[in-house]
Formats: sequence, structure tokens, C-alpha cells
Amino acid sequence: MSVTKKNIVIVTSEFPPQPGGIGNHAYNLALYLSKNKFCVQVIADQRSENGGEEMIFDKELPFEVIRIKRYDFRFKMYVKRVAVTYKSLKQASHVIATGKFSLWNVALSSLFYKCKTLAVVHGTEVNFKTFTLKKSIDIALKKMDTVIAVSNYTKDLISHLKRHVEVIPNGIDLKKWEAKDVPELAINGNPILTTVGRVSSRKGQLNVIKQLPELIKRFPKLHYHCIGIPTEAEAFKLEARALNVYEYITFHGSLDELVLKQILKQTDVFVMLSSESETGDVEGFGIAILEANALGIPAIGSKGCGIEDAVNTGVSGVLIDSNQTSEFIKGIEQILNNKNAYQSGAKSWAEQHDWSNIIKRYITFLT
Repeated sequence: MSVTKKNIVIVTSEFPPQPGGIGNHAYNLALYLSKNKFCVQVIADQRSENGGEEMIFDKELPFEVIRIKRYDFRFKMYVKRVAVTYKSLKQASHVIATGKFSLWNVALSSLFYKCKTLAVVHGTEVNFKTFTLKKSIDIALKKMDTVIAVSNYTKDLISHLKRHVEVIPNGIDLKKWEAKDVPELAINGNPILTTVGRVSSRKGQLNVIKQLPELIKRFPKLHYHCIGIPTEAEAFKLEARALNVYEYITFHGSLDELVLKQILKQTDVFVMLSSESETGDVEGFGIAILEANALGIPAIGSKGCGIEDAVNTGVSGVLIDSNQTSEFIKGIEQILNNKNAYQSGAKSWAEQHDWSNIIKRYITFLT
């Protein structure tokens, strides 16, 4: 796809090599815009201790990344972000803001320039419980020329703004999730259920654990594998022991890409029963579901969050009420009894979300 060369600045609160869904999205947005002949510059924070990881990572990229140096005095970083953004917008035709502070930053800096502004909203940053924070985000979004939500759920969170919001789903790099040359790995469980994501209230591992006693009655050999940074793992282990289901769960922690794929390939059902945390942290989409789908793994996801857009019900998986065990059991049975159809549907659904397709929808707002 050929376009007239334009200067795009992406201001993001996260960026690889450090983990984070917003950062993953911003990286692919920058990468695929660059592939489509846009001149791209990314403004992101240095998140490692000395910046060495970022320096190595950034050298291999086909676009420029400006890192805001890490300071113990956080306010100094905030000022630096604004100053760098203000300077970068002088040459920009469009600026894309993604993440909480980025929305404020771009809304402020764009007051002084005529470049087009585009906000990408993911979920948590538009679901604050504090009135002042919520109002400040509303003000920032009202100043944007275009607002894009990654799911219809996220769009609904800002429906009170009474403005047009475009929905463009999250994407994946299909080539990265090819299963070629991935050696077999024997793991426990029949069926095998797996969740990939930070072990936390938002990702929903605890919702699964609480329902294991009933699931095990129906599936005595079931095993649940949790992969991801173990933020709340100790608390969840205590709950599992109290319910006498600890032996049916393995907390793997963070894994390298090969081992992650090995476990996913053996998985029967990918599970993400996400729920809103007390602070308003929500699942805006559920990119890990599409990554599992790309390997032919169907998913069970929870209703009432952005996961509704990540699951093609009856094709790539099943949506359930996250606390309804009867629906959970029925969903597992439905997938196991129609395994070939769901595996095929999952792969097809993932292909539709390849970034080579998703980026075309962004480009319509940048030309």
C-alpha cells in the first residue's frame, strides 16, 4: 500500500522491550506505518534502570525512538516529556497519543501547532474512579481531532463525550505466532486450560481458580496453567490451597517465547475471565486471545469487557459470564466436542487481525 510520505509522531506511555499491552500496540503501529512509507518518530520513557535494554532494542528499529530519561524525581520526567513532545510537533503532520499521560501531553502541546491529533484509548485510562482524573482525560479527548477505541467496550466507556469514536481492534503479527519448528513439550492436564497475562485481578486467573472445584468434578484430570508476571500469584495460591485445588494449577511465571508457544500448542482451551479491579483497571481488548488463536487454540472469555471484541462467538471461542460455572463447563464441553471446527475458526479469526490488515484502517485517518 503506497501513501504520500507524512511525518507521524507517536507519544506513548509504554514501549518495548519492556512488557505492556499499550507498548505492544504502539510498537506495531509504528512498525507498520513505517512499512507503509510513513516517516515515524516515537516518544517513550526509558523504563529499565540504566536504559541499556532500550538502547539495544531501538538500534534495530526502522524508525526513530526518543527515550525520556528515567529520573527518581518523577515530575522531572513529566516536564521532559512535554518539552520533547512540544519540540517534535513542529515537524509533524499527525500526532498519535496512546496512554494516560500521553493524552494530556498531546492535548496540551497541540494547542500551539496545527498538526492533526489522534488518540488511541485502550480501557483503564478512560475508567478512572477519581472525578478529577476522569474529567481531565475527558477534556484531553475532546481536544483530539480523532478518537479511536480498541474495542466497543472501550468506546462505551467514553460515550458520555457525545462525539464520534472509531473502533479499530487490536492486532497481532501473525508471522511471530507461526508454530513451525516448535518442539513438543509434555505438560499436565486433560483438558489443559491456560491463561497468559500478568497474574492479577484484571486478567481473571482468580475467577478461574474459584470455579475449579466444580470444573474438576466434571473434568477430573483438568490442569490450569498460568503464565505471566506473578504480581498477585501468592494471594491466588493461598486461595487455591483453601479450595483444595492447588495441585491442579501451575504458576509458570514469565516464560521465553519458545516455551510459551510449546505450552500453548498443548492447550485445549485458552481462558481469560477478566474482570474490573477495584481501581478501575479493565481489559480493553485481550490481545493474548488472538495470539493463542493464531496457534489454533480456541478461547473462553468473559462478557462485559473488551474481550467481547476479541472472541468470535461460536467460531474462535465462547463468551461467558465470568462467574457462571455452568456456562464455563458448557463452554469447555462445546469446544472439546467440536475441536477441529474451533481450531480452524480460531486461526481464521486471528488472520483477520494481522497488523498488515489493521494498519490500513489507521492509515485512512492519516492521509
